[in-house]
Amino acid sequence: MKQEELEVYMDTYGRDLYSFCCCVTRNRQEADDLYQDTFLKVYELGEKLVITTNPKSYLMGVAFNLYRNYKRKLSVRQRIMGVSVSLDENAETIPMEGQLMEDMMVSMEECRIVREAVRKLPDRYRIPILLFYMEELPQADIAAMLGISEGAVKTRVHRAKKILREKLEGLYEG
Repeated sequence: MKQEELEVYMDTYGRDLYSFCCCVTRNRQEADDLYQDTFLKVYELGEKLVITTNPKSYLMGVAFNLYRNYKRKLSVRQRIMGVSVSLDENAETIPMEGQLMEDMMVSMEECRIVREAVRKLPDRYRIPILLFYMEELPQADIAAMLGISEGAVKTRVHRAKKILREKLEGLYEG
């Protein structure tokens, strides 16, 4: 892969990839590292890499695999050392234009509550639902990326929605 190609991918898919990295890692610094590592890995693959179908899906697959490897290493270190890692869950939000301040604050609070509920989902449900709804990837691409069947993706998205519905049903009641 040439540097020009990489720059096109960064310009075209960089924002979506960074957003995905933030949601997956739940930590701004780790998201920065994962984002950089993803493009570094793609650049290292160089001419071996041939992206013929969906580059966005491919980049997110690379990011997810790097994240999964990082979690495995972290898990081994935690077992060996008995050290626990705390995650910074303060995500920056971008205010929406054209709304009254009151409406904007209510909307931001609702988004924060939903985001928090999604963050608390186990990885097996959180990752597929983020890829499906946030990144709008087809279930077939998600299945290939996660190494599971398309039916398993459907099941995980359905179960994640059910868990979120149960957690958030009190939000609009009363």
